[in-house]
Amino acid sequence: MRRIAIGERPDWREIAEGEGFTFHYLDGEQYWDESAAYAFTMDEIEQGLEEPTEELHQMCLALVDEAVRSDELMARLAIPEPLRTFAAESWRLKSPSLYGRFDFAYDGSGAAKLLEYNADTPTSIYETGYYQWSWLEARIADGTLPADADQFNSLHEKLIGRFREIFIPRSVVHFASLADHVEDRQTVRYLEDLAGQADIRPRFVGIDRIGIDREGRFVDEEGLVLTALFKLYPWEDLVREPFAPHLMRSGTMFIEPPWKAILSNKAMLPLLWERHRGHPNLLPAFFDGDPAAADLGNHHVRKPFFSREGWDIELVDGGERLDGPKGGYGEEGHIIQGLAPLPCIDGNYAVLGSWIVGEAAAGLSVREDKSRITRNVSRFLPHFIMD
Repeated sequence: MRRIAIGERPDWREIAEGEGFTFHYLDGEQYWDESAAYAFTMDEIEQGLEEPTEELHQMCLALVDEAVRSDELMARLAIPEPLRTFAAESWRLKSPSLYGRFDFAYDGSGAAKLLEYNADTPTSIYETGYYQWSWLEARIADGTLPADADQFNSLHEKLIGRFREIFIPRSVVHFASLADHVEDRQTVRYLEDLAGQADIRPRFVGIDRIGIDREGRFVDEEGLVLTALFKLYPWEDLVREPFAPHLMRSGTMFIEPPWKAILSNKAMLPLLWERHRGHPNLLPAFFDGDPAAADLGNHHVRKPFFSREGWDIELVDGGERLDGPKGGYGEEGHIIQGLAPLPCIDGNYAVLGSWIVGEAAAGLSVREDKSRITRNVSRFLPHFIMD
């Protein structure tokens, strides 16, 4: 694994805008960065990332199967009471999952270490599945990369295939997010386009514009019933909305399904460690207050059960302490996880996101930052494979 200064295309901003990548800057900071790219060997991808991704996915499914049968485990995961039954029922009915993203600390040597699993609302899917592939084709075409350069990236095609597996052709599927959040809305537009390519009829509805008809069904602004809904909105927030009591009675099929609430929760990390202690791809992890966490000493990370983009994370490395941005998370509890040093090249710390679609590993995203805590505005860099 190498970070190679490659030089950005002089007109990349215009190209990005023309291809729908309207959030290449976030909060005034550059988000897409093609001044460098990460290079991997095929072995680093296949043995280092693909195999662990698929193995961890199966371990996570086994944990869900155990948790939905145990009120004690649901309580340890801080799953709200109404969501427990809903999650268990969705698992019993085999409600399908579309995707997820495992975030790893990995430098190309040794075992990739799981930092967390973005199982419910993983973002960066457009950048991963479409735009970095577009970049690869352009850099091969202009001679910057050799003709046999490749990418760990079948995300676009696998998502289309997964939509075809889940839905009957010509089905109407609603897609929802915050309508005025540029990144979320563009991400959902991409997924709508993928669904269209799978012969599905997508319809968008703002998450705050979903209504309820007299029969308790969810409807869009035109009164059309939401028989199936993809929502880029986390379950732990959804169950706090005013319409939450209607979720179980609505008859709507949700993507991601309610059982994903068990995995989009950092409390699953100590549960995985309890069941697979010493697994090469897991870091020691404990619930806050567990005396066993003392074994981690002053090299650990404290994380809220529910948080995103580095919010409310505390990193302790010897005498150094680093705090993530404050987001008000942590009411439900915290975990303590062993510290896995991120690869640092030229002062840039990289996190590798390995995507799963259905049962198969599907692609790689690389996010980097000058900070050791990955944030919402951490840069996205493309990658390529070249032995």
